[in-house]
Amino acid sequence: MSYTIAMSLVDSKKAGFNYELGEKYEAGIELLGHEVKSVRAGHGILAGAYVKIRGGEAYLVGASIPPYQPGNMSVGYDPERPRRLLLTKHELKVLADLDQQKGLTLVPLALYNKGRIIKLSFAQAKHKKKSDKREVIKKKDVQRDLERTLKTR
Repeated sequence: MSYTIAMSLVDSKKAGFNYELGEKYEAGIELLGHEVKSVRAGHGILAGAYVKIRGGEAYLVGASIPPYQPGNMSVGYDPERPRRLLLTKHELKVLADLDQQKGLTLVPLALYNKGRIIKLSFAQAKHKKKSDKREVIKKKDVQRDLERTLKTR
């Protein structure tokens, strides 16, 4: 299952750098009204977040969605509360099997609009080693230098 992201509202910019991304998935996300407004305004942080399967349901854990209007919020609002993901039973079963595998994590990539609905794109991922990250940086530097030389000619 490969999904394209139409208009990303909130991105996890470091996910591709920190993890080797595998198969991508898409899920609806259960948000409160003011959280929807906040996400549509581009507020939210997915860095450090992950998807966890508990009790036959999937949750987005560690994501922070600040209130849309902080002065209007109720006292007990937690911006980092776990948010339930809306998936079919078959998808939950597949993801639960993936979640049990050693070394694999379900990492959120982006929150985006699909029509009027807000969706979460996430992928199965394996953490990169420090040496792999250095290789990626070296490749980007070489590519940037090559483009500079071609541009000046």
